[in-house]
Formats: sequence, structure tokens, C-alpha cells
Amino acid sequence: MKISTKGRYALLIMLDLAVYNTGEPVSLRDIARRQEISEKYLEQIISLLNKGRLVQSVRGAQGGYLLRRDPKDYTVGEILRLTEGDLAPVDCVGNSGVTCEHKADCVTVEVFEKINEAVNKVVDNITLQDLVDRYNENAASQAAMLI
Repeated sequence: MKISTKGRYALLIMLDLAVYNTGEPVSLRDIARRQEISEKYLEQIISLLNKGRLVQSVRGAQGGYLLRRDPKDYTVGEILRLTEGDLAPVDCVGNSGVTCEHKADCVTVEVFEKINEAVNKVVDNITLQDLVDRYNENAASQAAMLI
């Protein structure tokens, strides 16, 4: 399993919205500038996040995007599954609905099931708040180095 740029950028958008939350909508232009990502590409991803009800769109001159919930209430798994779909390493495990006629006597399927379980356990136990905390720790370390 490899996370695409869409999934990676979705995490960056959500992290940016959490870190720069002042109660006012955050513009996509500001996110694109801070993250050094094309605004056009971010528009496609934010649309998915909006349709998935992870973010709220605010229209108008001072419009932008806001998180719908507290950062502690989002998991990395939720965000990645919205943009990537099932995170299973192969189609015969996970939620893809694909069945394999050899699954009953396939020895390697156990390996892929364990990989799937491990990946899901990791991404479902890291919250957006955990990423915000890590971001803030890194920012504090960088500031301390400048003193």
C-alpha cells in the first residue's frame, strides 16, 4: 500500500486548518502558500473533504474552510480512507469486496491480513490533535534553536 499525494495533501490541509484555527475561515490560498502546493490541486482535495463532511466551506470575501469538529475527533485513518479508499495492501483483504477463489488455501493471505490490521491500528490511533501537538513541539524546538 502506498499513500498517494491526494492522501498526503489531505492530511496537510487538515493539519493546516487545525494549526491555523482562529475561529475564522482559512483560505485555500493561504494553505497553498504555507504548504507550497498548487491551489488548483488543493481545490480538488478540499472538495472531497467538504463532501465527506470533514470540513465546512464558508463562502464570501472572507470565506474559506473550517474543521467541523475538534482535531481530537479526527483520526488519520478517517482522513486517509476518505481520500484513498480502503487501505488494505491487496484486494483480497480489507473492505474491497473482492473475493479470491484461492483464499481458503492461500498461505500468504495471512501476511496481508496482518499488514492490513497493523496499518489500520496505526492510522486509527493517531488523531489530528496528535499531529497538531507534534507540529507545535517541532515549532517550539525550532524557535529554541534560534535563541
